[in-house]
Amino acid sequence: MAGLKEVRERITSIGSTMQITSAMKMVSAAKLRRAQDAITRMRPYSEKLTEILQNLSASLEGSESKFSDDREVNKVLIIAITSNRGLCGGFNAYVNKKVGQLIREDHAGKEVKIVAIGKKASEFWKKREGKFLAEHNAIFDDLTFENSSKVAEWAMEAYINGDYDRIDIVYNEFKNAATFITNAQQFLPVAANENAGGNAATADYIFQPEKEEIIEDLIPLSLKTQLFKSLLDSHAAEHGARMTAMHKATDNATELLKELKLSYNKARQAAITNEILEIVGGAAALEDG
Repeated sequence: MAGLKEVRERITSIGSTMQITSAMKMVSAAKLRRAQDAITRMRPYSEKLTEILQNLSASLEGSESKFSDDREVNKVLIIAITSNRGLCGGFNAYVNKKVGQLIREDHAGKEVKIVAIGKKASEFWKKREGKFLAEHNAIFDDLTFENSSKVAEWAMEAYINGDYDRIDIVYNEFKNAATFITNAQQFLPVAANENAGGNAATADYIFQPEKEEIIEDLIPLSLKTQLFKSLLDSHAAEHGARMTAMHKATDNATELLKELKLSYNKARQAAITNEILEIVGGAAALEDG
């Protein structure tokens, strides 16, 4: 059994750790509420805009958009969205794992580059020679539509210029405080909704100006919105994952603290018993002498 001094030091250390994890849990809970409100407000707008765009794109006949060229895919860009900090369980690992899966399976044999949004993606893919292209980690310091639009505009320009034939986004989609889903979405080219042709609501649209012109204006806005939504999803999911991880860490520290205190009490009791036995033994020896 460990000595009393060693057990006392471990109790002090675990107690300090428990205070830190408990504080981090409360901070993450507060940040989660704000991040959850942001993605909850954004999601209906983003989904409706995407639905309208896909319906309109599918209804075009013989018209091609510069954002939906049907070209052979040889060069792929993947935008990997993680967090800037750790201590959030497998949140970042799932994204990096999903990116690796896309490279090995969906884009096998193609030239793939990674743009990281979040330090954990940067740190991971910088070690993979030839894959890492750029990073935009400062976005999370001031997460606004304007800042995320700059990355979306750069990606759109790279696609139009033919630098890449396909662009994907990999991120964690927020579901609730304890759950997120790692998604891989096609960013470019814009995919039309194949079921939109039979949608009666499509025929009710009145176009002013022409449909093609509206679509060319809507596509950049929709793509910017799609990336911003992915960032908001990831941001909320990060705080949920960190809150959950810190909650589990606090519970584990509490259990460990109980075990250490029990161990300490047993060691202290054994030490006191030994002292009493030594005293009794010494007294008995004096009497015999």
